[in-house]
Amino acid sequence: MNTFKTQNVCAREIKFDVKDNKIKEIQFVNGCPGNTFGLAQVLVGMDVDDAITRLKGIDCKGRGTSCPDQLAQALEKHKNIL
Repeated sequence: MNTFKTQNVCAREIKFDVKDNKIKEIQFVNGCPGNTFGLAQVLVGMDVDDAITRLKGIDCKGRGTSCPDQLAQALEKHKNIL
């Protein structure tokens, strides 16, 4: 399981697992429980590149980022490490 430390959002970190470029599991630590759990459930099984495209740049309350945007950043970082 990969861990990504978030910045400027309610969730402290995002834990996720990717296999064969597909999202297998996502867990947000803190954040809005209903929203982050729902987001995680929708994304399981999705192609990493599709998730990045859909989530990147989403803003929450003028912060310049959001939990979905932070997940996109985590997935991008994961892809660059591989």
